[in-house]
Amino acid sequence: MIPFDSVAFFANVAQYNEAIWPAQVVAFALGLVAMVLLFARTTWSSMLIAALLAASWIWMGGVYHLQHFATINFLAPVFGIAFILQGLLFVWTGLVTRRVAFGFQPGVAGWTGLALAVFAIAGYPALAWGLGHAWPELPAFGVAPCPTGIFTFAMLLTTLGRSPVHLAIIPLLWALVSGTAAYFLDMPLDIVMPVIGLSTFALIVWKNRALS
Repeated sequence: MIPFDSVAFFANVAQYNEAIWPAQVVAFALGLVAMVLLFARTTWSSMLIAALLAASWIWMGGVYHLQHFATINFLAPVFGIAFILQGLLFVWTGLVTRRVAFGFQPGVAGWTGLALAVFAIAGYPALAWGLGHAWPELPAFGVAPCPTGIFTFAMLLTTLGRSPVHLAIIPLLWALVSGTAAYFLDMPLDIVMPVIGLSTFALIVWKNRALS
């Protein structure tokens, strides 16, 4: 049983957006920066992308889930801890051990990743707007979980070499959770989240096996 309805959910999103403004603008700009950095293909560009992803997940865990979503959902603290853990995994893998290198390469994974990145930054908010969720109810990229989860999958597809699978597990679990909730709350935009999560995770595994 979900302890809130779609009206309460979007009211909570609106309150969150108003409280953190103009963080949404900053997040949007940083997302564009991350996409540009994909074409730099250097150690420093990879570290910056990892840092941006880490900051976004830690922000959503601490600010969105623990401070705002927790007011309507008793499971929000669990989600918050998971999101912060995901951010720390990006810190460890991308900044400390440097075991992931981001960079666009032509191919199925690369082009899919680039398309998902564009969808996460621009397409997802545009579809939400078209479905009647105007500002401040709009789930914004970089500060809202679903578009940021899609963007994370995009970045994991655009890696030089193998993609660390452990970085995709929490985003996949969130895609499944959000898709299930969207079904029960009649939120058509997020019903596709499990499809995006499962297909992208499978593509990451396929890409890694092809490089073995």
